[in-house]
Amino acid sequence: MEEKRTDKNSYTIIFAIVMVVVVGAILAFIAATLSDRIKTNEKFETQQNILYAMGVNNNENAYSGTGSVAFIPTEEVQAKFDELIKKQYVFQGEEMTEDDEAYLIDVKKEGDLSKNPDYQRRLPLFVGEKDGNEYFIIPMRGNGLWDAIWGYMAINKDMSVEGVVFDHAGETPGLGANIKERFFMDDFHGEKLVDSNNNFQGIKVAKGNMDPLNERKDDHAVDAIAGSTITGDGVAAMISSTLDMYGPYLLKLSKESK
Repeated sequence: MEEKRTDKNSYTIIFAIVMVVVVGAILAFIAATLSDRIKTNEKFETQQNILYAMGVNNNENAYSGTGSVAFIPTEEVQAKFDELIKKQYVFQGEEMTEDDEAYLIDVKKEGDLSKNPDYQRRLPLFVGEKDGNEYFIIPMRGNGLWDAIWGYMAINKDMSVEGVVFDHAGETPGLGANIKERFFMDDFHGEKLVDSNNNFQGIKVAKGNMDPLNERKDDHAVDAIAGSTITGDGVAAMISSTLDMYGPYLLKLSKESK
């Protein structure tokens, strides 16, 4: 009996190749179609985070530590960002340049590239204005218990924190993941970053710091999240390492703006 064409191994192989090509073409088309939308969403998310740090958001009861996190809506964020972010700088060694797209710099990539001693890391910094006050907003990136943590911090001319926003890649739900909740982030509002000699001290995330309501703003510490020591230490280390990089630039801009 003559073998059917569809029973041959060659037919199976050809069919598999055709399907791979077709599926690959479909996936490539979808990726190309969604690429611009993904980039736009990432841009808006960055703008939302920068604005959130300087207290521009839709939160109820500002800095109360209660309520949910509410960012500026996506459809409004571009206009609000253009209105309130007055300057964007990129620092690279001794060089300081203005760049209207500094907020698009990939901080993670810059950190990876800086492992090469011959590479000069680019540091973006944003100057915002709210209610007649000027703020410096800086990006941060570090390590939590399981994976990366990151965020933004807004700082006033006296080197006190206006606000922060944190996020994470994989911290434990209900524990370390709470770094992105208001009851933790709002505690940073008003915390001083420098001592009486204008030396940066950072902010510790400390258990039993004798200030559970976070009323002291000159102790360079906020109350830790229960059961999240390593994540809290990661937040403190992230802030400290970021200030080590940005400290000289922050003091320079602060003096120039007074």
